[in-house]
Amino acid sequence: MKTFNIENRRYLGSKTRLLPFIHDVVSKKCPGIHSVLDLFGGIGDVASSFNDGKVSVSVNDLLLSNFISYEAWFGSQKIDSEKMFRIISEFNSIQNPGDNYFSDNFSDTYFSRENCQKIGFIRQDIEDKFQKGEINSRERAVLITSLLYAMDRIANTVGHYDAYRMNGNLKKPLVMKPLSLASAKINRENHIYREDANSLVKKISADLVYIDPPYNSRQYCDAYHLLENVAEWAKPQVFGVAKKMNRKGLKSGYCTQKAPLVFDDLISNIKTKYILVSYNNMGKKGAGRSQAKISDEDIMASLSKRGDVMVFSKDFNQFTTGKTHIDNHQERLFLCVVGKKTVLKDEKDDAVDGFAKSPLNYTGGKYKLLPQLISKMNCENKTFIDLFGGGFNVGANVPSGTVIYNDKQKEVERLIRLLYVKNSRQIIDTISGIIEKYRLSNTTLNGYEYYSCVSDSGVGLFNKVKYEKLRDDYNSMEVFSEEKDFLLLVLVIYSFNNQIRFNSNGQFNMPVGKRDFNNSTRKNLISFCKKIKTKQVKFCSSDFRNLLDEIDDDCFVYCDPPYFLGNAVYNESDGWTKQDEMDLLSFLASLNEKGVKFALSNVVEHKGEVHQDLIDWMVRNRFNVSYINSNYSNSNYHLKDREDVTKEVLVSN
Repeated sequence: MKTFNIENRRYLGSKTRLLPFIHDVVSKKCPGIHSVLDLFGGIGDVASSFNDGKVSVSVNDLLLSNFISYEAWFGSQKIDSEKMFRIISEFNSIQNPGDNYFSDNFSDTYFSRENCQKIGFIRQDIEDKFQKGEINSRERAVLITSLLYAMDRIANTVGHYDAYRMNGNLKKPLVMKPLSLASAKINRENHIYREDANSLVKKISADLVYIDPPYNSRQYCDAYHLLENVAEWAKPQVFGVAKKMNRKGLKSGYCTQKAPLVFDDLISNIKTKYILVSYNNMGKKGAGRSQAKISDEDIMASLSKRGDVMVFSKDFNQFTTGKTHIDNHQERLFLCVVGKKTVLKDEKDDAVDGFAKSPLNYTGGKYKLLPQLISKMNCENKTFIDLFGGGFNVGANVPSGTVIYNDKQKEVERLIRLLYVKNSRQIIDTISGIIEKYRLSNTTLNGYEYYSCVSDSGVGLFNKVKYEKLRDDYNSMEVFSEEKDFLLLVLVIYSFNNQIRFNSNGQFNMPVGKRDFNNSTRKNLISFCKKIKTKQVKFCSSDFRNLLDEIDDDCFVYCDPPYFLGNAVYNESDGWTKQDEMDLLSFLASLNEKGVKFALSNVVEHKGEVHQDLIDWMVRNRFNVSYINSNYSNSNYHLKDREDVTKEVLVSN
């Protein structure tokens, strides 16, 4: 008699054809594997491929129909093969057993009435034999598994039980077969589970944890409800055309909008050396229900918290529910080496506790100076006006609940407004779409080797032509729009030193940089978006001279103008003149006369040059002066001669 192998079931997302790919990655990248946990086991084909008698295998799934098959395939309890052969032969020879629960509910739907009578009789007889002690627990599992596999072979479906085919072929006979257990190594260290994956990982550990979660909104308990019904054999009431039972307790959070949060919780609690995640590239492709619930960015963000991540891909057309065909479909393996963290030179964590960093890396930005600056500004109960807002590091982090952001550069003001009105997921998804459209590098997903680049030299050479195409497209758009704002945001992310510069014709003209939308930038963007949404922010794009009459003593004004002594990108070609500087000092003196509190960031000395006008103004008005310990390591006027002195001050009234 022929036998059933473990892979002889049609199953959504089955990895049978990918097993060589999975083992190739594990053999090359995961040394020292003595235990494997298949967390979303499905039919158990991946777990089975590791079950060589040397490696202990643990496999888990919420569906009882899968759990029972694990007991058959991976159990260590002895079975009487001759008895299994005899019982299966008797089941196959049954004729006209009469109606029962199964035939009463399912005749001429997924199966003919005759086959339904046999299924119901066989399932009940297996249970009776077990209750009488004629078969042990594993033998019961073997017989139930053989029945489920036999049903799957003839079911009038496209491979799942969301629906049956009208006018389908119901003539195929039900034929059970013994399971091919000879190749399955008996290992008493194997374990099977039927638990919520997020709860299970808090209790057990393994050297390698393989994760193949549901990809989309198609609940597995909906697709395999009928087999689950037979496995449980509680004979529940069924309803609807598809004859489904109540499945409330089997619903998975991985098929809902909260999937990224559930996945992140899972990854954070896994105790292992290696995490191997299998996830396809459906993204927003295919039918609505087929679209992936967890994005590549979500996967990378969660895994990167635990260690270095490598991504491997293989072209693959998976088994679907029959309505969706995807061109260029790929299955990817995300491998996280837990505990290993390679930090790139420009991605070191320079976080300032309690403060969010703007994703716009402005020259002379005040992020690292925030503890010094904010401690000297009594603005908590005031409307805070960030008069030269730029990247908005200061205004976003001050204790004031109401903030007015102003920047004369309209394009920059629109970028900050975009970060305020959109949530971080919308922004990241749109950025990712632009990256994909222009085929820019994505080192977060693929690493540097994928682009034949190394960290030190970066991906500038790879991106140069693509970046220039993006820049040309941006500059050709004459009217402000959200689409144009997003293009500028991507340009800034990929530009040299993440800087912003427009020529005299109003065109963005920064060259390509060596970095892309890496983990550091993503992290900054998410935390910054979250931070600014805690405030009431009003936006303005005006020359400071036009705002004097609109400011009263309920406001606190902070000024971080282009430094007159500096030579930063924003101060090229007389972008900030001596007249501008003198007008600002006069503006602040007028605010002081109105009783308005202010603070001004500036430098009184730089590379031996003294800002005498500023010093005279401070002395004449008897303003408070605090010296700031600053170091602009990313700016164009960073001092190469360490003996030179830059004296930065915060002037307040």
